Amino acid sequence: MTVIFSTHPLHPKATEMLIAAGDLRIASAPDGDAMLREGVDADILIVRAPIPPSFFSAASSLRAAIRHGAGVDMIPYDAATAAGVLIANVPGVNAPTVAEHVFMVTLSLLRRFRAVDRDLRGKGWFAGRAHSDHALDLGGRTLGIVGMGNIGKAIFRVAHNGFGLDVVANSRSPSSVPEGARYLPLDDLVATADIVVLCCPLTPETTGLMSRERIFRMKPGALLVNVSRGPVVDDAALIEALQCGRLAGAALDVFTTQPLPPDHPYLQLDTVIVTPHMAGITDESMMRMGVGAASESIRVLSGELPVNLRNPEVVEHYRQRFPG
Repeated sequence: MTVIFSTHPLHPKATEMLIAAGDLRIASAPDGDAMLREGVDADILIVRAPIPPSFFSAASSLRAAIRHGAGVDMIPYDAATAAGVLIANVPGVNAPTVAEHVFMVTLSLLRRFRAVDRDLRGKGWFAGRAHSDHALDLGGRTLGIVGMGNIGKAIFRVAHNGFGLDVVANSRSPSSVPEGARYLPLDDLVATADIVVLCCPLTPETTGLMSRERIFRMKPGALLVNVSRGPVVDDAALIEALQCGRLAGAALDVFTTQPLPPDHPYLQLDTVIVTPHMAGITDESMMRMGVGAASESIRVLSGELPVNLRNPEVVEHYRQRFPG
C-alpha cells in the first residue's frame, strides 16, 4: 500500500484526504533518527521539520518531498534532486496569517504591551498605565519590507491600504515591488525605515543579510521584525544593539537554533517579543497548508507532476525511476 509519511500531525481535513489515498503515518518525533527509522519506505514525504540528506538515499521508493508551507530550506535540495525526488511546496496560503502576526507584534512593541501587561498585573493599574506616556503610534511611520514574495506583498497590502504607511521595499527583483511602495537598495532601506520586516527566503545570499553593519545602520529607535529565518540575522549584533538602546525593540519568530535555549539573551530583554516559529500558524492556515500538501501528494500518486514543482531539472530522472 502507498505510504505517506509526515513529520508532524496534519489538519483533520488533510488527514482525511490522505487516509483515503494511502497509509498515512506520522513520525513519532520530528528528528532525523525517527525519520530514518520510520519513514524509509515512504512514497510521499510531507515536511514540517528539517530532513537529513541521508533520508533520500535511504528511502528508495520516495517520489516526492512536499513542504507543508512555503519555505523549502528544510528539504536538502541537492540530495533530493540527486535521488530523483520531486520537491514541491504550498506557497502563499499562509501569507495573510503571517502579515497579521507582523502587525500584532509591531503594535505590541510600539504600545509597550509586554511591560504594560506585566506591571498592570504585578504592580497595579497606574503602574501599567504609566507606560502609555512613552507609547508610539504606528501611523506616520515608514515600514521597510525585505523580500517581496507572497508574504511581503501581503504585509504591503495591510501597511498601505490599512494603516496608510509609507512603504519602502527591497527584493531580488525590483520589478516585484508593487505600486505604492518604493524600491530601495538594502543599505538605504535599513537607514530609512522605522520598522524593518524581514520576510525573505533563506538562501546563501540572505544568510547573514542583517549583519552588524546593517543593524547599526538602522535608525536609532527603530524596530526589527523577523518572520524569515533565524540565520538571516547576526544574533550577537542584534543583542548588542538592543542592550545598548540603539534599537527600540525586536519581534522574532525564527532563530538560528530552534527551540530557543531557555537561557538565551533574547528571553531576558524586555524590548523583545519572542514567538516560537508560529507567525504563519492558525487553524485556518493549517487547514490551507495541509489541504494544499495533501492535494499535491494525491496529484503525484496519480502520476502527475506537482503544480508547485521546485526542482524541475529532476523530472527526467524521476520519470526513469517511475516510468508509469
